[in-house]
Amino acid sequence: MQERIEAGLREMGLSPAPGAALARYGQLMLEQNQVMNLTAITDPVAVAQLHMLDCAALLCAADFTHKTVLDVGTGAGFPGLVLKLCQPDIQLTLLDSLDKRVQWLAQTAPALGATDVVCVHGRAEELALQREHREQYDIVTSRAVADLRVLAELCLPFLKVGGVFLAMKGRDSGPEVDRAGRAITLLGGRLQTAYPYQIPGTDVTHKVIRVEKIRPTPERYPRRFAKIKKDPL
Repeated sequence: MQERIEAGLREMGLSPAPGAALARYGQLMLEQNQVMNLTAITDPVAVAQLHMLDCAALLCAADFTHKTVLDVGTGAGFPGLVLKLCQPDIQLTLLDSLDKRVQWLAQTAPALGATDVVCVHGRAEELALQREHREQYDIVTSRAVADLRVLAELCLPFLKVGGVFLAMKGRDSGPEVDRAGRAITLLGGRLQTAYPYQIPGTDVTHKVIRVEKIRPTPERYPRRFAKIKKDPL
């Protein structure tokens, strides 16, 4: 796993130095996956490519240097913890609604040598209304499979004006992005050029949707999740 990760990082123009830590992360995840649902991908090579290298590609889509980063719906720590291991100077907050995952991440991050990592159990639409989180982050990431209109309402309220929201999507996400244009504008965002990439060692191509925060999000957003899901902006 380590060799595959290091080769892929080099191919993307990134330092291979985090390869050992990322491989260890993958091993710990696969061990924990036997008692907790963390990933459907269990082949070590696939973990290296479809988790570690896929997430590391975000470092090519934005400047993370010394940034405050929030990963919404982080699950097993993707992409947030991968970004932290590759770019140690970020201040990272991992947010997930399942407490068991959050507890595992809180143990795993320091075991991998990651500092300045805060693991939060909660719901995005609730935390985004709290002063200590609202418009406090330089970068917000999400690898969640939700529609971009939903993700925008959950994630943009956390961003500082001037910050960027990075949503990991498939290569055929154009129609979904078009549908989200109105929501992004209402929430204070502006679409930037998407960042397409191919995962090294595979024929899989993905896209990072980039949204710049250009003005504060109106106070009425985000709404309750049931409303967001039933009636997307």
